[in-house]
Amino acid sequence: MADIVSLLLPFFGLILIGYVAAKATKQPAEALGWLNTFIIYAALPALFFKLVSRTPIEELTRVDFIVTDIAATYAVFIPLFVIGRLVRGNSLADCTIQSFAGAYGNIGYMGPGLALLALGEGAAVPVALIICFENALHFIAAPALMAAAGDDKRSLSRLVADIVRKVGLHPFILSMALGFAVAALHIDPPLAFQRLVDYLAQAAAPCALFAMGVTLALRPLKRIPAEISYIVPAKLILHPIAVFVALTAIGGFEPVWIQAAVLLASLPTATNVFVIGQQYGVWQERASATILITTVFSVVTVSLWLIVIRSGLLPLQLFP
Repeated sequence: MADIVSLLLPFFGLILIGYVAAKATKQPAEALGWLNTFIIYAALPALFFKLVSRTPIEELTRVDFIVTDIAATYAVFIPLFVIGRLVRGNSLADCTIQSFAGAYGNIGYMGPGLALLALGEGAAVPVALIICFENALHFIAAPALMAAAGDDKRSLSRLVADIVRKVGLHPFILSMALGFAVAALHIDPPLAFQRLVDYLAQAAAPCALFAMGVTLALRPLKRIPAEISYIVPAKLILHPIAVFVALTAIGGFEPVWIQAAVLLASLPTATNVFVIGQQYGVWQERASATILITTVFSVVTVSLWLIVIRSGLLPLQLFP
């Protein structure tokens, strides 16, 4: 147990420091802009490039792992959408944001730091693949569903062009693609460039976690949605279980890959869910509340998942 505390204390401690700093200094939300720019356009891309470029190319082409993980994520997304639409009677746009709240984890900001800290360098490749491909699919699914709901007024051609641009030019995707190329071509970058990448990568987790704490402080809890009663357990409990069952059912994956995927699935709702809601003017305050509530509860649930993973209680072959 002391092991888990020593892992999580600095991790959630950085989020708490960001939260307290924002409350104490009362800086406006705009003050966080340049830090977020540094994280999204420099630190995290450097980390993803480092993880991918130094990995054998055969490990980077595990399509079975990528497809299984994404299928498990959307096996949570789809029932939430159906419940919101048929049981709760919500609009298509509301159902979209609610479903993302239950299936889109904070894998970009929280994933790399926690997974590498808890599982070591062996988790680097599955973490990078999950972040790259899940984010890419979410970037496609969100505007497509909003267009179907009628909240996106762009023409079909404009919508497709914007989706392609957003996915193709996203810093995470570009850094991963460059890493793939370096790994495939066995390129050895200059030492000075490698050191720069290392410096930026080391800053990724601390800056991202601090910024997340600040973001939570700047989005006060105003409106708690009724859907929170099933979104929270779906995100923090059902999602990691679905990923675990899917990966063990398919089989053939390294234990650390399964552990990394389960750990990333257990993370709280991504702040991007609020950004999507804000972009379309849908479910904004409730998305913000969901992010805050899942993050608070994740202190307990992520701790429990780590205990299960590190103690060997997580069977790595569910089906003989």
